[in-house]
Parts: sequence; C-alpha cells; structure tokens
Amino acid sequence: MISEFQDLSDKIERLAALVGSLRSENAQLRQTNVLLNEVNTALIERLVEAQRRVEAVIEQLPAPAAAAEEDGDDSTNAEATR
Repeated sequence: MISEFQDLSDKIERLAALVGSLRSENAQLRQTNVLLNEVNTALIERLVEAQRRVEAVIEQLPAPAAAAEEDGDDSTNAEATR
C-alpha cells in the first residue's frame, strides 16, 4: 500500500515537473510569436512601400500605344532605307 502511494507521489511529481516545463516552453513560444509578428508587420510595411514605389514608376512609363507606335516607326524607317 505504501509503495502504491509512493508510485502515485512519483507520478504526481513527474506531472508537476512536466506542467512546469510546458508552461516555460509556452511562455517562450509566446515571446517568439510576438517577435515574429513584429518582424512580419515590418516586412509587410516594406512590401507595401515597395509596391507603392513600383506603381509610381509604372505610372511614369509611356502608354503602351505610344510604345507600339514608336516600334512601328522604326520598322518603317528601316524598310524605307533598304
């Protein structure tokens, strides 16, 4: 009977140690999660800024129709000189 209580006591101690270990791991994972969320937010902000810059550059490009006309003029001039 005493050995059964000792076995139960040992199991309870192991369980308490496991709970403590899991709580510690959980706290560490929460801190890591917070840090990774901050990094993710910063990367999203950089991505949005890069997208804004690319869109600004695209707006400065000539219209596709104007580019097609220029290509057509070059081929016409090349044929005329032959």
